[in-house]
Amino acid sequence: MNEVIHVLNNHRSVRDFQQKPVTEHQIDVMMRAAMAAPNWANGQQVTIIEIQNKETQHELSILAGNQTWVKEAPVFFVFCLDFYRAKLAAEINNRPLEIVHNIEFALVGSTDVGIALSNTIAAAESMNLGIVPVGGIRKDPQKVIEMLDLPKYVFPVAGLAVGHPEGLPDQKPRLPIRAVHHKEKYDKEHVQRDINKYDTTYSSYLSERTDGKESANWSEKTAAFYDTGFEAYEKNVPPALKKQGFTYW
Repeated sequence: MNEVIHVLNNHRSVRDFQQKPVTEHQIDVMMRAAMAAPNWANGQQVTIIEIQNKETQHELSILAGNQTWVKEAPVFFVFCLDFYRAKLAAEINNRPLEIVHNIEFALVGSTDVGIALSNTIAAAESMNLGIVPVGGIRKDPQKVIEMLDLPKYVFPVAGLAVGHPEGLPDQKPRLPIRAVHHKEKYDKEHVQRDINKYDTTYSSYLSERTDGKESANWSEKTAAFYDTGFEAYEKNVPPALKKQGFTYW
């Protein structure tokens, strides 16, 4: 197994960080890796805001649902889908920016953010840094937009806390490979069975990690989140998108 595959397969989310700075060199390595990521039509629809100001990090941690690792990490990045540069390109060439009125903006921008985020994570972990992505910055995106002075056609999609890990948690088990890797067509036959098996594995992992304080299985947690757990996103994301100029709805 080569080193790249080892780094990718050894991922785990880290939420406890040493009070040791992430160097400018390490940040540069991560940002160059993010910029090297493939992207849709070479539009490069991603902007990354680096946050090291502790007051800003504290405010973002509250907005993200009181996630303490946002303020405790030496550096926090906010990954944004960005069509502001595309707007400037459109103005230079006297053309309308039609994509912001089509659902494709969300697919294109979020895909580009996801790939750039993944590259950043791989680069960070290759330098023995710990990371945890934070989707909670979309719980109140309008305040994040105002705090970071994001221009029209830019929207915060995900955060990334980065630092030197205080310790590495056990790796969280994933679904069986057969549940996600299908050949030629979607194979529904084994998915239910694989989920049932994974529920047992995940419940045991969670119970051990929390000393028996929690033992919900994967399907319970997933069903609950996609029932009522995303209410803040449902309420706050669409109006913030509209205010940023995205008018698909």
